[in-house]
Amino acid sequence: MTITPSPLIRLSLMAGLLCVGPSIYFTYAYAKEDIPQDTATQATHALVKQIGEQRFTAPDFRPGTVRHMVMFQFRHTATTAERQEVTRRFLELATHSRRPNGAPVVASLEAGPQNSGENADLGLDYGYLVTFRSEGDRNYYVGRPIVHTSGCFDPAHDAFKKFAAPFLANVVVFDFTVK
Repeated sequence: MTITPSPLIRLSLMAGLLCVGPSIYFTYAYAKEDIPQDTATQATHALVKQIGEQRFTAPDFRPGTVRHMVMFQFRHTATTAERQEVTRRFLELATHSRRPNGAPVVASLEAGPQNSGENADLGLDYGYLVTFRSEGDRNYYVGRPIVHTSGCFDPAHDAFKKFAAPFLANVVVFDFTVK
């Protein structure tokens, strides 16, 4: 079964880990111009333009618990070892994602394979839940395509996206601030 995400899903991914379609695009490669930006993406880009990348990614920007849910569908050609390596490297971000001053970015990171029997997984194989202490920490971690200035995005997460992309068929990202 091949799942092709709708434009709405592709839009939601623009602010997340990867943009997907017929092939994988890194977040810093930008979405195709023919896909309109959703309201959240438009608001995010307007906010960055208004306050700047430094403030947008500052650890004290909008403090509070932020959840970053990431779900992968691996390519059918990805071996078990490759899938395990993707997850191992993702979990390492809990300790490797740091600000230039050495401060950790990730508060916690959990992961596991899809095991629901509800038949509503859309073909997704593995889920990750990353928790941050502020929107600024999440923004620093996510980085491109929203911020581009060195020191305003996490190089460890950026490198992970490059590594993981060849093994992934689809990626879904959904973020929210805990109320």
